[in-house]
Amino acid sequence: MNIAVDTLKASTRGAHWFKAFTQDFKTVEGFPASVWVADGQIDQQAVRVIAVVQDSNNLFPRAKQGEVGLLEGWSLAKAVDEVIQADIHSETKRAILCLVDVPSQAYGRREELLGIHQALAGAVDSYARARLAGHPIVSLLVGKSMSGAFLAHGYQANRIIALKDSGVMVHAMGKESAARVTLRSVDELEQLASSIPPMAYDIESYATLGLLSELLSVENPEQPTNDDLLLAKQVVARAFKEINADQSRGLEQRLHGQNRQMSKKVRELLREQWS
Repeated sequence: MNIAVDTLKASTRGAHWFKAFTQDFKTVEGFPASVWVADGQIDQQAVRVIAVVQDSNNLFPRAKQGEVGLLEGWSLAKAVDEVIQADIHSETKRAILCLVDVPSQAYGRREELLGIHQALAGAVDSYARARLAGHPIVSLLVGKSMSGAFLAHGYQANRIIALKDSGVMVHAMGKESAARVTLRSVDELEQLASSIPPMAYDIESYATLGLLSELLSVENPEQPTNDDLLLAKQVVARAFKEINADQSRGLEQRLHGQNRQMSKKVRELLREQWS
């Protein structure tokens, strides 16, 4: 799969939001420059904040603009595993906040030879194990959340919150690439997307699929103001409390979106046939 060049333009949103959220947090050392980790509290809830950011000096050229590559995948797994191990005997589990601004997974010969599929799967596995172990996980989408990068960092959260902004999108590939794959022009693709929400790139269409718990309107999505940060912290803190009060650790709430009726129907039919 080829990702469009416009999708891969370096973004600083993730870095800006991370710095805003973690002003009084303790930076956790031992990670590559492309993976930022910090520990602190949000509304008296202990939390680890994790973000993948651009690193122009990345050892792997295909991961210089915030892509999730080999180092990033394994480092995400490490950051989450540390939380699981630290709280393994504690009844109160530390929360995890994923700040998501990832343009793609890293595409390159080195990545394929060295097993990027395993690195990203390691990150997914760690997030899933943390959620199932009772760690409340919230993802805040502040920029692009594309393809395997989002699957590795953010998708396994109990709750996914997104900024209501045109710069925030969730998709498998960029528009130009999707147009080539579907043998359409970009204009034709956009016209098709207007009637098929999963094909659309705007975050409002994505919200109808049931995966978002909330859309957040802020003044400056590129670099949050004090009011933006206060609002985001309030929403994240509320999400943590809701997760802690919920007995379920699964993701079944995602089936309640307005455009998930057929997904629910398929599951009902499968249960009938296999019960």
